[in-house]
Amino acid sequence: MNRFARLATRLLAVPLGLVWLEPAGEAAGAVPECWPVGAEPDPAVPACCRLVAEDGMPRFLSHVGDGSDDNDGGGDAAFAFAGVPLVGGSGELLGVLAVTDRAPRQWSEDDVRDLSDLAAACSAQMRMRTRSETVRQAREAAEGEATRAHELLNRSELLLRASEDLADTSGLDDVRRRVGDLVGGDLKPAGIDLVLVRQGMLHHVTGPADDGASGPPPGRLAEPFGLGSHWPVARAVREHRMIVVDGPSPADGADAAHNPPATPSFDALRLATAACVPLRGTHGMLGALVLGWDAPYEIGVDERAVLTTLAGYTAQAVERALHLDERVTVARQLQRAMLTELPDAPGLELSALYRPAARDDMVGGDWYDAYPLPVAPGGAAAGALSLTVGDITGHDMRAAALMGQVRSMLRQADHDHAGEGPEQSLCALERACRRLNLPASGTALHAHLTPATDGHWQLRWSNAGHPAPLVVTADGAVETLERHDVLLHHALTPGPRTCDSRSLPPGSTLLLYTDGLVEERGADIDDNVDRLAERLAAAPPDLPLDALLRSLLDSVAPQDAQDDAVLFAVRVAAS
Repeated sequence: MNRFARLATRLLAVPLGLVWLEPAGEAAGAVPECWPVGAEPDPAVPACCRLVAEDGMPRFLSHVGDGSDDNDGGGDAAFAFAGVPLVGGSGELLGVLAVTDRAPRQWSEDDVRDLSDLAAACSAQMRMRTRSETVRQAREAAEGEATRAHELLNRSELLLRASEDLADTSGLDDVRRRVGDLVGGDLKPAGIDLVLVRQGMLHHVTGPADDGASGPPPGRLAEPFGLGSHWPVARAVREHRMIVVDGPSPADGADAAHNPPATPSFDALRLATAACVPLRGTHGMLGALVLGWDAPYEIGVDERAVLTTLAGYTAQAVERALHLDERVTVARQLQRAMLTELPDAPGLELSALYRPAARDDMVGGDWYDAYPLPVAPGGAAAGALSLTVGDITGHDMRAAALMGQVRSMLRQADHDHAGEGPEQSLCALERACRRLNLPASGTALHAHLTPATDGHWQLRWSNAGHPAPLVVTADGAVETLERHDVLLHHALTPGPRTCDSRSLPPGSTLLLYTDGLVEERGADIDDNVDRLAERLAAAPPDLPLDALLRSLLDSVAPQDAQDDAVLFAVRVAAS
């Protein structure tokens, strides 16, 4: 515009040129200009420009300013004025290209033609600027829509992953970890909190990042706070709606205390924005999912929809985890209730150790048992014991329940077949399972231990496919009692079972165990059994059995146990 004003002054040999703009011209990106730069036109000049704009027609006035002309603009001094409208592509008025002379002047035809040509060129330039601005705005709008479409695609992928990843969670810690992994790449929160309702209180579910020496383990409920408290997360649960919190800014100073964080776990974080999204379960509110950002984060309609959907998937996963936790707790309580309190046996030291699988949802059917054999005519000698270690197939409530039934039935078989060997009790167990249609399968080693002379004990055992027991004598020699029969299975026809015997001298130790102690993915089970025998032989003979079993478990068992394990040891008192 400055260029056109300057060209107009040169072509028409006048001291002042200007481009006066209407709002439409300014919207096109043009700027009003005056040549020479900084010159202040007579106040009557803009008035003349407005007259041109109102008429939409060129005006070439030879005499303006002393009242002698009908087109007098009201100025103090007379001057000549020439102005031509600047027109847009749709005929809209953009402004006026005008020149003035200091004295009255007759405008020639060349003057009219030159100024009109310049105005046409100026109009074309402005139309080009308008089109360029339109193109720029369209490009920015397209880029904005592309960015928005990309964000929506990312959000859609996030929700798709959430529907898949949260469909098979195994516990609360797994839910929290997977939610953190899901939102970490797309929403990028600086803090995550999973809060659950328990007995009118809200509890944080801890995750790996929360681990501390004094804190609860991952997936467990940390210190609670009241459902009726002032925390925004509590409001979200009470009011069944999303609560968005703007955190205190650095300028808040002491007033930050009046603007609390969304949840107590965010108390040490200076977060700019947090969203508390309620978790709705099948039978009521489960709690809330809280995400916090350390920079201002806009949560619009689309983002609210994403967070609400994510909370829905999280609520389903939490509900499943709580149900599984309850089932596992019941199964573990059932299993532990059936693990025997070992009897006192003069002349013997007994100890047992049970280690559950590493995963909380793995409840096994491993068990051990020890009880006095009945003393009766034709029965066992006084002080005789029955020893059992077994493993029912499966890792669930059903396996634990079957284990309890088999354990009780084997005890009954010992009493019904008093005076007979352990193989008869196993056969009676198999026949009873078949008659009762009890689908029990697994392995077991059942033994009778009877006091003999000179401090010795006589061991008789029958092995139904179970890992071979080990015997270590006082001099450190280890023997593997390898003979065994087929495992227990409800589909197999019960047949005769064998019974072996061995004398246990004073100072010797019998070790019974389940396969969870020596079975490890990617490793040879025979190598692990050999390592177990070496550790047993190397142990000091006076090491208490509790310490011996713990040492064997720590040195032989896999760290990431996929199965539960039982160790059961009996030591004959030294003479």
